[in-house]
Amino acid sequence: MTSIRRTLLLWLTAGLLAAVAVATVLVYLNASDEAGALFDYQMRQMAASMPAQGVGPLAGARPFGIDVDEDVVIQIWDREGLRIYFSHERPNLPSRARLGFETVQTARGAWRVYTVQSGATTLQVAQPMSARRTLARKMALRTVAPLLLALPVLAWLVWLAVGRGLAPVRRVARELQSRDAATMTPIGTEALPEEIRPLVLALNELLERLDRVLVVQRNFVADAAHELRTPLTALKLQIALARRSRDDAERAAAFADLERGVDRTTHLVAQLLTLARLEPGAEASLRRERVDLRDVVAQVVAERAPGAAQRGVDLGIVGDAACPVVGDPSALAVLVANLVDNAIRHTPSDGSVDTRLDCAGARATLIVEDTGPGIPDDEIGRVFDRFFRGHGAGAGGSGLGLAIVKRIADAHGASIELANRPEGGLRAAVRFAGS
Repeated sequence: MTSIRRTLLLWLTAGLLAAVAVATVLVYLNASDEAGALFDYQMRQMAASMPAQGVGPLAGARPFGIDVDEDVVIQIWDREGLRIYFSHERPNLPSRARLGFETVQTARGAWRVYTVQSGATTLQVAQPMSARRTLARKMALRTVAPLLLALPVLAWLVWLAVGRGLAPVRRVARELQSRDAATMTPIGTEALPEEIRPLVLALNELLERLDRVLVVQRNFVADAAHELRTPLTALKLQIALARRSRDDAERAAAFADLERGVDRTTHLVAQLLTLARLEPGAEASLRRERVDLRDVVAQVVAERAPGAAQRGVDLGIVGDAACPVVGDPSALAVLVANLVDNAIRHTPSDGSVDTRLDCAGARATLIVEDTGPGIPDDEIGRVFDRFFRGHGAGAGGSGLGLAIVKRIADAHGASIELANRPEGGLRAAVRFAGS
């Protein structure tokens, strides 16, 4: 499992160590340059202080703190190239070198050689490069040592800073862990860092959406329990009446009533299940594909045509042009079926129900018209509420059909309008977004 704390500590510590390492290298290089410049200056000064003629080694001389016997070799040649002075022998040093500074390689390592012409003599001062590196290391160590000693303190400060920085995250986590499933109050955002505030605000928005969904579900369960209580009670009564029937005719009538009650209860349960599928938060399960609305309407009308004919209602389709929309085929079939069923249920015998598709413009429109009594003007605004039955509603309705139609239309970005026709009946128009 990835840990933000461990990741921060790892990267900050690694960065700190890398910075110390880079600083050490830079300090060493700078000290090496300074040591080289210092030794070169000393070698020039030493050469300037040497006599033009020598009679023996400069034993014990320590100009500028340099041990001549160990660290520096001095040689002097006359004009004919005869060495007239030397401090002590060092193998593999050049007997003559070009004037100025030069670095030469010997069996004992690299040497820095300074040669200068002084009158009739040539003077050479040589020094091993190891002495310079030793001094550079000492200078670098003196500079970096305080930083190395401070590393544990810096690491402790990094650990403390990371802990304090992540404290608000732990506080939010503890607050969430202390809640139960019914607590949907927002998390406090006081004194939260800017980096954590967007996360907490997003959590609060999620809690708010979950609270709305839970409220809708609780209301739905309460409404469903209330609505199912009545038909189930009626079924029990009808079963009791069927048991007490005294002859075949009475028993047949009782069973016919029982069958109709079962049909109504089945229809109510089916409508409740459909509505539950379309509750807020469940729309994401709907498919999104290109559908020919003409085929959906034709299938629904074909399935309802026999029942409409038995009631003496003329059910038909106006127009046969293709009408593509984007949506869930099953949900669209439920929308059309509920509109057509409502229209058939409220249309008297010898009436008509027409379904029409208008796809000439950029938006597809489904229109269902009937010749029934329509809806009172003061009830049109309420017919989309769940379980609402108007004064003219028939006994077979559940009060959920138009609520389901509204939910499906909203899930597809469509709008629905109901209007009473001047010649009588109701006109329902569903306008889909451009496809």
